[in-house]
Amino acid sequence: MTTPHVPKVAGIEPALPAPTHTAESATASAPADTPPEPRRSAVQDRLSGWISDLTTLHGLTEQLARTRTLEAALQELLRAGASLVGARRGLVVLEPSDGLGPDTTIGLGLGRADIGHIETVPRRAQSFGRILDGLPVTGGLPMTDGLTTHGGPTTANRLHADGHPVDAPADHGADGSGPNGLQGGACAGGLQGGGSAGGPQGGAAANGERTDSPGPNSPSPVSQGPVSTGQVSQGPYTPGPDDSGCVACGRGHIAQPDIPGGPGLDPRLREVAAHLGYAASYAVPLEAGSVGRFGAAVWLYDEPAAPAERQRHLVGRYLAYATEHLARLLELHRQRQTVATLREELLPSRLPRVPGVRLAVRHSSGPLGGGDWYDALPLPDGALGLAVGSVTGSGPGAVAAMGRLRASLRAYAVMEGEDPVAVLSDLELLLRLTEPARSATALFAFAEAPPGAPGTGTGPGAGPGAGAGPRADAGPVPGAGPVPGAGAVPGAGAVPGAGPGMPPPPGIPGAAGRRIVLAGAGHCPPLIIGERRTEYVETTLSAPLGMLACWEAPSVELRPAPGETLLLYSDGLLRRTGEPMDRAFARLHAAAAGVPRAVRHDPEALTDHLLRTLLPEGLDAPESPEDVVLLTAYFE
Repeated sequence: MTTPHVPKVAGIEPALPAPTHTAESATASAPADTPPEPRRSAVQDRLSGWISDLTTLHGLTEQLARTRTLEAALQELLRAGASLVGARRGLVVLEPSDGLGPDTTIGLGLGRADIGHIETVPRRAQSFGRILDGLPVTGGLPMTDGLTTHGGPTTANRLHADGHPVDAPADHGADGSGPNGLQGGACAGGLQGGGSAGGPQGGAAANGERTDSPGPNSPSPVSQGPVSTGQVSQGPYTPGPDDSGCVACGRGHIAQPDIPGGPGLDPRLREVAAHLGYAASYAVPLEAGSVGRFGAAVWLYDEPAAPAERQRHLVGRYLAYATEHLARLLELHRQRQTVATLREELLPSRLPRVPGVRLAVRHSSGPLGGGDWYDALPLPDGALGLAVGSVTGSGPGAVAAMGRLRASLRAYAVMEGEDPVAVLSDLELLLRLTEPARSATALFAFAEAPPGAPGTGTGPGAGPGAGAGPRADAGPVPGAGPVPGAGAVPGAGAVPGAGPGMPPPPGIPGAAGRRIVLAGAGHCPPLIIGERRTEYVETTLSAPLGMLACWEAPSVELRPAPGETLLLYSDGLLRRTGEPMDRAFARLHAAAAGVPRAVRHDPEALTDHLLRTLLPEGLDAPESPEDVVLLTAYFE
């Protein structure tokens, strides 16, 4: 018994084990006069081959099903296809026919420079270009209305231009049988053959007639015309209703088995192939019923070669599932891009520059787009407003609601920013009137200009007001309670070197600095980070906006010392840790307390350090549905 094998490619081993059945048993039934024992052995060989192929396909599709992003799925498609056709490198060109994008090229074993060289080849000479543009196949690459013909020229290595050995049968066999003995001619859902693994059924024979009737589990076959035995179609390839590029049936694929020696190929293609070290290619279309044709995959061989009949069949069956999975991820990718674009337009394009304050922010949206937001806006007289918040829900509706609330808060902050409670009260009233089905959390902080800044003196007309510095009559806020670090600390004047008229050393709680008044509505408390302290600013507990008939909560006052950082964040940062909220708060506190001294005075580096500590998998983990906002303000 001779066992068919996968054609070897230079430098690699065949990726799939050779089937145990013989070529004769895979394409023809045992003669009627064959004794029972050999006939039983032939059937067992055929079944073992089917089981081996199905096991391979099951493992590859299972790996593909684990992918959650479009790029990861395309990479997995290239790896799986390379193992099925016996190649080492490849690329997939994503170019949806509806023109909605994304248009991109991803390589396997090819760098950006290599892909750039390939893109210098004229598009009409590229196999993927002809597939995507629907151009006629010329230059020794015959393609018919669905079945590969053997009328094209042969190459020096005894391969037809379509990639078949000279003495090999056609795709579906002269007797209508497909790979592994499956009866061909019927294409349903991109799978070749009409029967299941347990009982192959007949399809259209070479003469266009049925060989037998389909089994109970087989789909309705698609009628096929006679198989071409020598005629090569010279016109453009136009898929019909039953000719959608099914690779398992040979539709739409392009094989270039011998690029250096093949006739009629573009000289630039030969030049690039020689430069990159590949000598053959095999291209298949990528299309699904929901989005149509959206790309093409090409695998590159190091030596002249072409996939065998069994390999092409396995690739076709794999793509029947893979293309539908890719189509779903393509639609999800488009939705994410739309929401991300909308979100980026509604959030600040850049942070403002305020004297004495350095700002940094990191934010990430969940897969469906959420309502977490932030803001930093300069206010009159050198003051600064900082805000973070979150709107319930996800998707475009939540993003639009977030944009409306953020714009409204900016207007209220300009009018009455020195009173954060009034700002949030107005925002709550607006939310109840315009978004009665939603609730939101928010935190707004008003940072006055530092003492001695322009416009904060005590000359004529300089009374208490926005940005006028600490008010002489400012007493304790009712209900605010003691705040760590707020007000003068007993004995602070006894610090060495801190005499009258001299600035206190940085990092001393209670040292002269900006006065910050903030109020929160159901939002996470901010965190103050300095040389001598790392503690939460205990804002008074209050309900989120829109939850009560009338929202009201007292404000909290603090004075960060020069060199300290105020950290505002959303609850998504804590939830992405995967731990209960109390432990997540403890982790954030520990991460802030462990910030290296070298990065404490750099808000960008401090923010990145916190994210690496809390979210080792990265900020843009696609598996997490939570939005993340992290806004840091370093006071010089």
